[in-house]
Amino acid sequence: MSFDLDGSNHLVKQSSPGTFETTEEHQVVPFLPRPVIEKSFVLNKRKSNLSNIPLPQSAATFYNGFSPQFEILESCESTMKLNLYLKARKDDVSAGVPGKFLHAVIGQDVSDVGSIASTIMYALYLNETIKSDQFCTVPIINMKRTDLSSHAELKWLLDSCHIDVPSLLFVDEIDLSYFDLFGCLKLVLVNGHKLPTRQEALKEAVVEVFNCRKGESVYPWVETVTVDQDCSCCSLIAEKLFLTAPELLAGQRFSKLLLAGILMDTGNLTSPHCTTKDKYMATLLLNGAGRFGSNGLYQIMRYKMYDISDLKAVDILRKEFKKWTRGGKPDPTGSRLLVSNIGMSSIGISLEQFLAHERSSKEEIKYFQQSEKLRLLMIVSGYYDAEKNFKGDTGLC
Repeated sequence: MSFDLDGSNHLVKQSSPGTFETTEEHQVVPFLPRPVIEKSFVLNKRKSNLSNIPLPQSAATFYNGFSPQFEILESCESTMKLNLYLKARKDDVSAGVPGKFLHAVIGQDVSDVGSIASTIMYALYLNETIKSDQFCTVPIINMKRTDLSSHAELKWLLDSCHIDVPSLLFVDEIDLSYFDLFGCLKLVLVNGHKLPTRQEALKEAVVEVFNCRKGESVYPWVETVTVDQDCSCCSLIAEKLFLTAPELLAGQRFSKLLLAGILMDTGNLTSPHCTTKDKYMATLLLNGAGRFGSNGLYQIMRYKMYDISDLKAVDILRKEFKKWTRGGKPDPTGSRLLVSNIGMSSIGISLEQFLAHERSSKEEIKYFQQSEKLRLLMIVSGYYDAEKNFKGDTGLC
C-alpha cells in the first residue's frame, strides 16, 4: 500500500509587498513537490489471543479495541535484513564454514529474553562492523531447540518480531568442539565472564567478553573486554547500533526485540539496578512497544512466562529444570561405576492443578523421566492461592 501525499506542483499568485514585491509586478513562486511516502502493510491472522491479559489502559485500546482475528503490521526492513543474515550464516555453518573462522556469539545457558535478544543483536552488530572475509559471525542460542517450546514468552516474542526461528542456530545443532579441534573457532561471550561449566573445555577459543561485571576475573588471554555499567546488556547493544546503524532501530519489530530485553532485565525499569542508560534506550526504542506501550509489552511478556495453557506436561517440567549427576557404587561385575541422575522441576501451580492439566498424564511424566535418564525426579510446586498466600507442594517420581 502506498500513499502519495500530493505530489503535483502548484503555482500561486499572491500579493506580498513585504516579501516578494520588488516591482509593481507580482512574482510567481513555485512550491516544491512534497515527497512521496511509501509504506507497505501486511494483514496477518493473530496467532495468540491477548484479550485475557490484564493490560494497562491505552488510547490504542480505547479507539481500536481488541482484534480477535487479524492485525495490520507495517513492513520492517530491519527485520528482513536480520532474517536474511541469520539464514545466510546458518547456510554457511551447514556448509562447514570453508576457509573462515567460526566467529560464534554465545551467551549464558539461561533461557531468558535478555540473553537471547542480546546474543542475536550483538552478532548482527559484529557482522555489520567487522568487515572481514575471514570471519563467519553467527549467534548461537545456548539452549536446546526443543526447550523453546517450554518458554511461551520467547516463542511469542520471536513470532511477534517476525524472527525466522528456523534460521536460528541452537547449541544442540552445532558441534563447537569440532571447529575448536581444527583451530577455527573464535568465541564471543555475551553477558558473563566465563563459559558455562558444560562448555568450559572451549574456553581457550574465547576472544571477546562483552558485558561482564566490574571486578570479575576474565580469561587472561582475552584482550577485548567490555565491562558493564550496571545496565542491561540490550541497552549497551542498542547504544552501539544507534551510533553505527541508527536506521536499523527505526524498524518497529527490530526495536521490539531489544526493548523487550531491557524491560525484562530491569523489571519494567523499576529494578534498583535500572540505570539512566536503560531508561534512555527504552525511550529511544519505544516505537517497538506498539499499540500497548512499554507497560503493555512488559505485562504480555510476564503473563506469557507463567502461561501453561498451551504446554504439555513435558514442557512444564522442562521449563524450570535442573539435573545433578552423582557417581555410585561399582556395578556387580566391578567393571564400572553406576551413575545416577537426579532431577528437579519447579512449577508455578499446585500439584493438583498440574496433574489435572488437560495435557498432563502419567505416561508423559514417565517419558520425561526416561528421556532425561533420571533415577529420581522431584517436582517442586510454588504458587499463590486465591487469598494471595504462598503455598508449596513436593512430589517424587
